[in-house]
Amino acid sequence: MNRFIYLRPDDAGSAVTQCADPDARYLAGGTNLVDLMKENVERPASIVDIGRLPLRRIEDLPDGGLRLGALATNADTAYDARVEERYPLLASAILAGASPQLRNRATNGGNLNQRTRCYYFYDTAAACNKRLPGSGCGAIGGVTRIHAILGASERCIATHPSDMCVALAALKATVRVSGSGGERTIAFADYHRLPGEEAWRDNELLPGELVTGIDLPAEDFSSHFSYLKLRDRTSYAFALVSVAAALRFGDGGRIAEARIALGGVAHKPWRVPEAEKLLIDRIPSQEAFLQATQALLSGATGRGGNDFKRELARRAVVRALRQAAAGTPQSQCNKQVA
Repeated sequence: MNRFIYLRPDDAGSAVTQCADPDARYLAGGTNLVDLMKENVERPASIVDIGRLPLRRIEDLPDGGLRLGALATNADTAYDARVEERYPLLASAILAGASPQLRNRATNGGNLNQRTRCYYFYDTAAACNKRLPGSGCGAIGGVTRIHAILGASERCIATHPSDMCVALAALKATVRVSGSGGERTIAFADYHRLPGEEAWRDNELLPGELVTGIDLPAEDFSSHFSYLKLRDRTSYAFALVSVAAALRFGDGGRIAEARIALGGVAHKPWRVPEAEKLLIDRIPSQEAFLQATQALLSGATGRGGNDFKRELARRAVVRALRQAAAGTPQSQCNKQVA
């Protein structure tokens, strides 16, 4: 680990000023950054510890939504009574991730901004455009079991590792950020980037910008939802494929609104609104779910070791939609898939 300057501001304005240097990094819970520093993947010249900032509250919004403070922990968020009652899909997704110890430390803002868990990104001897732009991608032609089948490029085929973000994508959250140009909001669908030609850019944050909160809209998906996570072992493992599914029903048992987001398959939580529209005004059925799934996975391409993800994702989406339609969400305590 390299030597660095340690800074601990008391307000967001000071934090933004201190982190304007491209070689500075924000430190919140530290569950990702500290690991990266230990592996010499990240070598910041200065660390801006934002732990003192007043960003830990979870607050009701005037329109009936909910604001999650960026420094609220994943555990505090998952077990907040308002989240459990109004956004159980989010609570379920959070509890599917990491371990109790990590959830007690990891923050909401940090969860959004965590880096990929690609083997080649963590191996400083391997080529990785995300770690060292222009060096190539060791994963292409290498071991690809955990890698993307959607939205990848010839620069990078890594996946985003978050469970929480998959649910936030399905719930159409909004990210609040503060920077030298003031405050702004970013729709969650636009927050994370696909690799394209700039694989090293994970999101749309400008230099020095700080995530201050996440807003959840006042929508009712509290009865028909499911977060299904498929992985190599049933705990403390990243998703091979995960699905956040949420349905709202109208008259006659027909679907009035549908949301589907995938994790473990792309550089960002994967949503295709056009696929969701295929379920509108339909009675839940295998045929309807397969139609939406086909549109959601259109263009999915494997690279040998991850070819299995295409069929796994197809089955997972249909299973999650069945669970959501029946109002029997996947349990995060008993992980046997119903």
